[in-house]
Amino acid sequence: MPKEFIVAIELGSSKITGIAGKKNLDGSISILAVVKEDATSCIRKGVVYNIDKTVVCLTNIIKKLETALKTKIAHVYVGVGGQSIRSMKNVIVKEFAPEAIVTQEMVDELMDANRNMSYPEQEILNAATQEYKVDQQFQLDPVGIQCSRLEGNFLNILSRKTFYRNLNKCFDNAGIAIAELYLAPLALADNVLTETERRAGCVLVDLGADTTTVSVYFKNILRHLAVIPLGSNNITKDIATMQMEEEEAERMKLKYGSAYTDNNDIDNSLSLSIDGERSIPSRDFINIVEGRLEEIIENVWFQVPNEYADKLLGGLILTGGGSNMKNIERAFRNHTHIEKIRIAKFVTSTINSSSVEITAHNGTMNTVLALLEKGDMNCAGEEITNDLFSPANQPTATPTPHPTQTPARDAVGRGVIPTEADKQKAEEEARKKREAEEEERRRKEKEEEERRKKEKRENSLANKTWRGLKKFFGQIIEEE
Repeated sequence: MPKEFIVAIELGSSKITGIAGKKNLDGSISILAVVKEDATSCIRKGVVYNIDKTVVCLTNIIKKLETALKTKIAHVYVGVGGQSIRSMKNVIVKEFAPEAIVTQEMVDELMDANRNMSYPEQEILNAATQEYKVDQQFQLDPVGIQCSRLEGNFLNILSRKTFYRNLNKCFDNAGIAIAELYLAPLALADNVLTETERRAGCVLVDLGADTTTVSVYFKNILRHLAVIPLGSNNITKDIATMQMEEEEAERMKLKYGSAYTDNNDIDNSLSLSIDGERSIPSRDFINIVEGRLEEIIENVWFQVPNEYADKLLGGLILTGGGSNMKNIERAFRNHTHIEKIRIAKFVTSTINSSSVEITAHNGTMNTVLALLEKGDMNCAGEEITNDLFSPANQPTATPTPHPTQTPARDAVGRGVIPTEADKQKAEEEARKKREAEEEERRRKEKEEEERRKKEKRENSLANKTWRGLKKFFGQIIEEE
C-alpha cells in the first residue's frame, strides 16, 4: 500500500525547519519526522541572501526526511515570512451606469485590477479584501446591490522582487517541487487565533529569533501585516556586550532573563555568574534585557493602526520562542495598556508526536505545524528500498512542480503565494484570453464594416434609382 504523508518547510528568520506528518481520519496529525538546519549563513531576518548555501540546507532537509520516511518526497508545502514582507492599502473604483446591479464579474474586475497594480521593486504576494463601498455604504458582499459607483478596498501584501526571485530559484536549484507557497504569518494565524479573537479584533505577535511579525485582525479580516527586524537574538547580542561570548549570553538570557522586574525586587548587591570566575551586576543585566524588550514592544504597538487601537477586544496573542520569557505578559501590558493577553504555546490542531521539540509546547514549532495542517495533497513519492538498482534509488531529474490552483481570485486572502509555475500558467491563460478577445474584436469590426458597406450600397443613388424603377414597373404590371 503506498504511503501517504504531507511535508512542510518553513524558512524562518534564522533556521529552516522541515516536518512530515500524516493526517488521520479523526482530523488529528501524527508527526513522522522533524528536521532543522541552521541557516544563519544564508538567511538573514527571514530573507535569502546566499542562494547556494540555502540550496544546500534545503537539500539536506529533504535527504534527512526521505531517510527517516524511507520514501522519496514528490513535493512540499512552503511557508515564507521575513523582513521583506509588508502590507499596503489600495483602493480601486469603478463607475457604472445609473441603477446598475453589481455582478460577480464586476467584483472580479476590481480584484484583478488590484492584483495588476505595479509597485517599484515590489511584488504583490497576496491580497486581502477589506470591504466594498457601494455608493456611500460599506458592504462585505456587494453582488446583487444596485449602485452607480463601486469601490474596492484591499490590503496588498508586498515583498521585494529579489526576495521572490531568490526564493523560487533556491527551490528550483535544489530540485524541490512546491505544492503550494504560503505566507507563514497568515497560516500561523489560521491555526493559533480563535474565530472570536479575529472577529473582536486582536494583534498576533510572533516573537522570533531575528524578526517579530505583527498581524492585526478585525471583523475576521487581516487589517495590517508588518515584520520588524528585531527579535530575541538582539537581546542575546546586547548581553554579549558585557564581555562574553554569544553562547554564554544566550545561556544567561534563558536562565536569568525576565521581561519585567519590579524595582523593589532588584538586589543591587547581587551578581549573576557567567562562569566559574566571572560575573556581572544583576541590575545591569536587567536593564539590558528590559531595555531591548521595551524597544521591541514599542515597535510592535507602533504597527497597530490608530483606527483599531481601541477596538482590540480580542487582546494580544503572543507566540514564538520569545514568548517564553518570564513576565512577558506583564511587559506587554505595561507598554500597550492592553489587559487581555494570551500566550499561544501550541496550535489548535490535535498533534500526536513523541518528538521533544513538538511536545515542549513552547511556541517555536507553531508556524511549521500550521503549514503542515494546510497541506491536503499527498507528498509521498516512490518508496526507497535497499535495492541499489531500484528506480527510486537512482538519480532523478528535477521534478516538475505540482500544479496548484491559479493564484487569482480563489486564493486571495488565504495566504497562498503564486509560484513561478503558477505565474507562468496565469500569464499563459491571460495571453490566450487577450488573443481570444482580440480575435472577437476583429470579428465584430469586420461584421460592422460589412454592415456599413451594405448600408452604403443600399443608400447609394444608383440603388435608390433602381429600387424606384423596380417599384414603378411592378405597379404597372399589377394594374395590367
